[in-house]
Amino acid sequence: MLRNGRLFSHRVETGFPDLPILEVSLRTGVRVRDMENLKRKQVMSQKEKYKRAAEGDIAYNMMRMWQGAVGPVPVDGLVSPAYVVVKPYPEANSAYFSYLFRTSAYMREVNKYSRGIVADRNRLYWESFKQMPSLVPPRAEQDQIVAYLRAQDAHIARYILAKRELIKLLTEQKLTIIDHAVTRGLDPNVRLKPSGIEWLGEVPEHWEVKPLKRWVRINARTLSEKTDPDFEFRYVDIGSVKTGRLVKELEHIRFEAAPSRARRVLRRGDTIISTVRTYLRAIWYVDEDADDLIASTGFAVLTPGKGVEPEYLGYVIQSSSFVNRVTANSIGIAYPAIAETVLGRFLVALPSTVDEQQSIVAHIKSESTPLDDAITRSEEEIKLIREYRDRLIADVVTGQIDVRGWRPGPDDVASDEELAVLGDDETELREDELGDGGE
Repeated sequence: MLRNGRLFSHRVETGFPDLPILEVSLRTGVRVRDMENLKRKQVMSQKEKYKRAAEGDIAYNMMRMWQGAVGPVPVDGLVSPAYVVVKPYPEANSAYFSYLFRTSAYMREVNKYSRGIVADRNRLYWESFKQMPSLVPPRAEQDQIVAYLRAQDAHIARYILAKRELIKLLTEQKLTIIDHAVTRGLDPNVRLKPSGIEWLGEVPEHWEVKPLKRWVRINARTLSEKTDPDFEFRYVDIGSVKTGRLVKELEHIRFEAAPSRARRVLRRGDTIISTVRTYLRAIWYVDEDADDLIASTGFAVLTPGKGVEPEYLGYVIQSSSFVNRVTANSIGIAYPAIAETVLGRFLVALPSTVDEQQSIVAHIKSESTPLDDAITRSEEEIKLIREYRDRLIADVVTGQIDVRGWRPGPDDVASDEELAVLGDDETELREDELGDGGE
């Protein structure tokens, strides 16, 4: 056992504007940031303030270390002033210690050593980090542990990739069912008429075609700025939703600590659709009775009006024809967005009676239930394999599993690109850091 100050020195070097900017993944560590993103180009003028991190260093985000925002630096680059950069001494393998630092037990210690006014914004400064004790196997054993865990990561990454591909295929099958039902109905012999919507084509003759704003109210309910600071709610952000479903447990948060964009009040029967980063196709139908669901202002909340079956509306908004219309009319390359006024002008065709809408809903649910069950099982299997990986890492880096005699096999190799799948989906939390470390 040694304190971190015996294993690492503090690197504080600025004035290297030509180096690439690095970012952190909460699961897979530090990587080069994609600067093709226009929003991220805004930080270019602040690169003189950014810290240099050399290949083989460890970088961590002071405010996010307790979540595992730490990792070995893959190439020379720059990190935000909100990061601490430490240089390992020869007896320390930075990859081994990055695995150790992301274990749940170590992150609890990080909380003890962090300082701040608000618990979830505590910062772990270098002065505290260097006092923290760490397990130190012999250097050769550190290297062996890293090789073993990387090999296991190769197998786990392939497993997750296969499950994601399965989920993608199942989702496409479900959308095919939805698309046909909400554009043609259930009667194959029904007479059709031109919808007047280029992207939709013909619809059943008795269906009505109106702008979306005639079918729904958009953003009818909003949290007041005078809301009780102690009001606690479940927050739905862009990363919580994929087409037709929630993909992670909703975070409970108090109004006082909530981001300013947590303002859209949700009720049963609402459908939400992302109006920013529209390529994510984040759409969800609220099918529960709750008074504590609040969505980000990055969503438009559609509350169905008279003559509209709420769940049917949800399927219409999920359909490929509607979503493609949204993406085609979004503005921006890096963060495409659509104005709610534009959304409201979209022509939408609906059956003229609620009874027919309900019949179509029943048909879609009957046909897609096996697909939904398979998607849920696959997501649960991904969750379980991630839990297994976390447990395995914790056991290996603390010596509970002896890997000194392990030798790699031909399938125990994976590239950094393949291992990237170990990170969360494209909606993974990332810090859009500014020079002051803000988000």
